[in-house]
Amino acid sequence: MPYDSSASKDDLLTEAKKCFEAAKANESTNRANALDDIKFARLGEQWDERILKQRALERRPALTINKMPAFIRQVVNDSRQNKPQIKVRPVDGGADKHTADIFGGLIRNIEYASQADVAYDTAIDFAVSMGFGYWAIDFDYAHDDSFDKEIRFRRISDPFTVYADPHSTAADSSDWMKAFELCPLSVEQFKSEYKNADKVSFDSESPISEHAEEITLAKYWYREEYERKILKLAGPGFDGMIVDEESFTRRDPETGLSLADIVAQGGVQIVGQRQARSYKVTRYVLSGAEVLEKEAWPGKYIPIVPVYGDEVNIEGERYFHSLIRHAKGAQQVYNFQRSAVTEMIALEPRVPWVGPKGAFETDPNWATANTQSHPFLEYDPVAGGAPPSRTPLNMSAGAAAMQDALAANDDMKAIMGLYDASLGQRSNETSGRAIMARQKEGDVSTFHFMDNLARAVRHSGIILIDLIPKIYTPGRIVRVLGVDGTPNNAQLGEQPQPPQMKAPGEPPEGGIYNLSVGKYDVAVESGPSFTTRRQEAASEMIEFVRSFPQAAPIIGDDLIKALDWPNADAMAEKVKAAREAQGQNNPEQQKLQLEGQKLQMQAQHDQQKSQADMAVKQQEMELERQKAQMLIELEREKAAALMEIERARAEAEMEIERMKAMNAAQIAREKAAGDIEVKRAVASAKIEAESAKEDAAEPSDEPAD
Repeated sequence: MPYDSSASKDDLLTEAKKCFEAAKANESTNRANALDDIKFARLGEQWDERILKQRALERRPALTINKMPAFIRQVVNDSRQNKPQIKVRPVDGGADKHTADIFGGLIRNIEYASQADVAYDTAIDFAVSMGFGYWAIDFDYAHDDSFDKEIRFRRISDPFTVYADPHSTAADSSDWMKAFELCPLSVEQFKSEYKNADKVSFDSESPISEHAEEITLAKYWYREEYERKILKLAGPGFDGMIVDEESFTRRDPETGLSLADIVAQGGVQIVGQRQARSYKVTRYVLSGAEVLEKEAWPGKYIPIVPVYGDEVNIEGERYFHSLIRHAKGAQQVYNFQRSAVTEMIALEPRVPWVGPKGAFETDPNWATANTQSHPFLEYDPVAGGAPPSRTPLNMSAGAAAMQDALAANDDMKAIMGLYDASLGQRSNETSGRAIMARQKEGDVSTFHFMDNLARAVRHSGIILIDLIPKIYTPGRIVRVLGVDGTPNNAQLGEQPQPPQMKAPGEPPEGGIYNLSVGKYDVAVESGPSFTTRRQEAASEMIEFVRSFPQAAPIIGDDLIKALDWPNADAMAEKVKAAREAQGQNNPEQQKLQLEGQKLQMQAQHDQQKSQADMAVKQQEMELERQKAQMLIELEREKAAALMEIERARAEAEMEIERMKAMNAAQIAREKAAGDIEVKRAVASAKIEAESAKEDAAEPSDEPAD
């Protein structure tokens, strides 16, 4: 949709270019190394340009015996034989296994319809060859005459067009908040889609030249966090369903009704609500001069998925290495030494003839003796001179160069951990067990590439689980694929209904599924494709029938289904019908069938009883757990009360001791004051006595009587 221009578009474009420059600077080292790796391994550019020119001038050989693609194909083709497969599992009470199977079947159909395997193979190929690769997830109308939309995988054939969030630390793109994808577009197509837009490439400031045939635009993905109000519903068909308040109350422009109006008629109520933090994603299409498009993405993840190679994080900088990053030096040594050996061998017939002056005058063929084959050569004898002869080359240097080349070849294998057994070559292992052990070691040394691919596929599954309920709306009938590729249809609706169960061992049919109810998570399993496993199963069943022929009538139809015969399914149905007809006319067979049904019913009864016993045991265990929890809580409260009593008693004792100390101090002060007073009184008395004694000793002036 064309972007509705506003006053903030210049600010958005400026901010986007600023973010792009930051992403570009952050990835500069990885991109330079990746470009060198891909040219080295896939284009064979393995010689220094100056050395190559010098050798060309000197007419010296510069061989490129590129061994890198064989190592790369070993890892990439191993991933093709062991495809990661998305498995959907229910998480909470609102989810169920049947709906999880519908999710899984719908994802398999999306992968099949959009050739997701090509996207996976391209990304892992780039990750192994240069250190990183990508694919994208998008959606479009299912057909040119339909309003239904379909999710599609899209391979990214040029990883250098993607610029990731420089602040990302996740092993996948789950924490990306910004991303760019450069999109080269022909000038004619640009004029058709954006008639009045200025023809300025995103990575430029000035318009393209008049003779330019291509212009570069950028898809700018912007993810931001926001708060929203979510509601929990309860009622027929909506128990446990979580919806966004905005979408719940939004009214349809045609009918004037909202989802709240519709479900209220069926007795559905809101039983819970809260504020939740979530993410929303916006996709812009930018040129170098303006914002051309703006579109709200329905999911909460940026739908570009990276597959990384060997990751190393040093001081906050992330480096992505290819498989061959550290083996390039050994490859260059190998090329140089093989070129040296070739040069020596090529020079051997060109060694000049040596003879005395005048020995080469008669026969004119001496002029072409090093370039043509002659049956004989005549020379002119010179007195005192020896016949013409060649000076032999020193081939020991050639042997040393060849030995060094072989050592470089072994270095390449050791660096990448892929030895002769892993490459299908004969090695020094003699037993099958030893060969398998060496092959296993090769798989282990490169397993991180496979594991990174599985992580990327898992994140794709998470993106799909988030997108599917928003793209595949209720009322649609969608195609789902079984693990064996068998197609089936599933109906989507607001009010789910359980499917009809069929005979044991056969998938259920029918049912209505609400993909918005419940939570589901994703697991990834890696292994051979179903076709490979079917072929292996057929081989094993044939061997089983050979050793136990009585089993042929029983498993004959399953064996035929596993074989790659034309009309194998129809033939299997005929064998099954013949077996069932024979069983109906055979009393013994009917008896066996009844016994089998009886055993099956007994097994179901035992299973139900076992489940009931298990449920009772679980309830008893829960009661015991609650009882133990209550005892623990009582003991904790008792301990807390005792601690409080001890604390109060300690405080009381401390208060008593303090009062005793204060009383003792008061008594001591009063005693000291009393002693001072007594001493003062005694001293005063002594002074008065001394004074009286002195008065008595003085003579009296009065006459005696």
